[in-house]
Amino acid sequence: MRSLIQKITSSIAYHLQKKGPHGIHSPFVFEFSTKVLHNRKDYPAYAVLEKAKKLMLSNRNQIETVDFGAAAGSKQFATYLIRVNKLAKNRMISMKYYQLLYRIVAFYKPNNILEFGTSTGMSAASMALANPESKIITMEGCASVAQVAQSVFNRLDINNISLSIGNFNHVLAANLEQVNQLDLVFFDGNHRKEPTLDYFNHCLTKAGENSIFIFDDIHWSAEMEEAWKSICQNAAVTLSIDLYQYGIVFFRNGVEKQHFVLSI
Repeated sequence: MRSLIQKITSSIAYHLQKKGPHGIHSPFVFEFSTKVLHNRKDYPAYAVLEKAKKLMLSNRNQIETVDFGAAAGSKQFATYLIRVNKLAKNRMISMKYYQLLYRIVAFYKPNNILEFGTSTGMSAASMALANPESKIITMEGCASVAQVAQSVFNRLDINNISLSIGNFNHVLAANLEQVNQLDLVFFDGNHRKEPTLDYFNHCLTKAGENSIFIFDDIHWSAEMEEAWKSICQNAAVTLSIDLYQYGIVFFRNGVEKQHFVLSI
């Protein structure tokens, strides 16, 4: 669990290091910063995502959820009853990050997308709306949570998302077999070091020069920060970007290995 001291320390370190567009000396990252990260256009899809958010926050149905990730502690999994609106409130992040996911997919147009952790479905919906031609596989460990997300996809008339239900350790291999290359992977499940690194290494076998890997909650705990550092140091990663909530890595050929801490 994230301690208050760790939260304060990581936040201070981020704010001391972050740069705006004018402090960037990589043409590729400068383009990312100006055309994606700091693109202030108000896309119509943002209103659709706000609608999805309101749907979940007004849903008082109670479900039994299973958590295989960090919330389970030392156990293999944890189960508990929770209302959908409380689950959504606990798991949803700031809308600006869903909007950023939308802009990343809209700009780079990845065809094959894999997501670890469907949760409320907001991130999958953001990516699906950005490129209706993409094929998105989103994995969720809890069937009842997946059902909630699917109802949101149905209400928004989103048809390019395939839900894969089960423990990531059990369903990942089969999902990887379905694609020749992973154009984008969004890691948002099991916020622990070893599983995160394991999932990264498995997905790395399907990465190409233009692939994009996005990690949520890289500063959630000390061990997630360790995982993020290890990922940035991987020989296959040429560019890494710390946005505090998200960590993004690229595998571009012919560029010097660099790490950036950027404002959003």
